[in-house]
Amino acid sequence: MSDVYEAELVVDKREFAADGVLALTLRHPLGEPLPAWEPGAHLDVVLGPDLERQYSLCGDPADRSAWRIAVLREPAGRGGSAYVHEELGEGDKVRVRGPRNHFALRPAARYRFIAGGIGITPVLPMLAAAEAAGAEWTLLYGGRSRNSMAFTEELARYGDRVTVAPQDEAGLLDLGSVLDALPEGTLVYCCGPGPLLDAVEARCPSGALHVERFQAKEQPVGEDGEFEVELAQSGRTLTVAPGVSVLDTVRASGVEVLFSCTEGTCGTCETDVLEGTPEHRDSVLTEEEREAGETMMICVSRCKGKKLVLDL
Repeated sequence: MSDVYEAELVVDKREFAADGVLALTLRHPLGEPLPAWEPGAHLDVVLGPDLERQYSLCGDPADRSAWRIAVLREPAGRGGSAYVHEELGEGDKVRVRGPRNHFALRPAARYRFIAGGIGITPVLPMLAAAEAAGAEWTLLYGGRSRNSMAFTEELARYGDRVTVAPQDEAGLLDLGSVLDALPEGTLVYCCGPGPLLDAVEARCPSGALHVERFQAKEQPVGEDGEFEVELAQSGRTLTVAPGVSVLDTVRASGVEVLFSCTEGTCGTCETDVLEGTPEHRDSVLTEEEREAGETMMICVSRCKGKKLVLDL
């Protein structure tokens, strides 16, 4: 956990990328280079006590002098976007951790990118990477209206490989035009609101699809009984009670562990499993990663048996 980068960065630039979408450029106050990152990575942004959010990096990975994030103003949100839009000004400092990446771009000859609304943020640097690698790719990008869709000017340089389809002009995204008859070896990357991801998952081969969710996916209800957790590094064995998370149990014992969303979407609390079988309830791990059972998100996931041994 100690090797995770954490620092206070300065808001160097603040500009609107679309109606309701604020882009922030962050730099180190002393001009120090920032850690390297790859497309799909996100930051934990600490906005205040009990106010921490995750935002995708959407700038240029080759630029170690600055990081760019974009934040959608959500009137019905939990306060994070309102704070960014109303309180963070140029010259202000904000604490960040990361980057982390659970949405990494895997090598492929062909890609189909699908983005909905603010879901364009992790996809934007993926397009540049696919272009640099000489891959064949297209992007289908939807939103409520053209004015609400961020970074359309940056996307214009890619020509007809990008289809911008505002809902008030074109209706719902034509997923069939992208997903039907996928050429073998094509990878599909999708980010956006839950209904869009559900629709894509319903018609896309699971091995080809990679998604990132901003909200937790509804999980099947599993056993919620008592079990033990052995902490290999700390030498403690704890009892996880019904209705209490592994994360809360571990923290109550005095063991420090990084966490953020507590909903199984950000990946901050991902922990190595040394023994036992997790019951995964997160929205981060792929089916292959779930089957392997080597890690778990301790904020939501539990145990299929009576005991887990964790690398804590």
